[in-house]
Amino acid sequence: MTKNLLFPELKAKLQQLNDLNVPEERKKVLQPLIDYIQKKKNSGETILLNFICTHNSRRSQLAQVWAQAISAEFGIETKCYSGGTEKTAFFENAIKAVDRAGFRIDLEKGENPNISVTFSESEDALICYSKVYDAPENPSGNFAAVMTCSHADENCPFIPGAEARIALDYQDPKEFDGTPLASQKYDERSDQIASEMIYVFKNIH
Repeated sequence: MTKNLLFPELKAKLQQLNDLNVPEERKKVLQPLIDYIQKKKNSGETILLNFICTHNSRRSQLAQVWAQAISAEFGIETKCYSGGTEKTAFFENAIKAVDRAGFRIDLEKGENPNISVTFSESEDALICYSKVYDAPENPSGNFAAVMTCSHADENCPFIPGAEARIALDYQDPKEFDGTPLASQKYDERSDQIASEMIYVFKNIH
């Protein structure tokens, strides 16, 4: 399968992130996700990943867009979704981090607007907005529930339809909202998630 052509600025970002070290303890955390994707690929089944956090506003959105772009770059056909235990909105600081990383963003207005996120001329835009994890547009079965925060993991003991449940638990950049460190901390979290998704998909054979 030929690789999708990422936008040049996003491609450059991925090359930079490829050099980030993934600590050994995080590799152990990521291994169940690698195993799940590899098993689905080996069996020829569709790979469905639903990234879940509490508000579907920051970490789960970042994980969805990075996983979709990076899986496409590695030529692994994957459908990535996100959701929360409640819906709020795709938070402005997280959107700005995605924009700075090299994705192309088309913003609508409103309390919970659709955010068009594009990573390649050859791929449809992801339409991102906050939703609950079992919203009709998300998969209802045969998917991995990838828990991106401990709060959602602890408060959702059961995810209907999930055939795997994988806890990644990223620190929330929300605590830096309204501070001079906001942009830096959101970029750090975005970069961590991206570097770990690179590690996951480059270990799929």
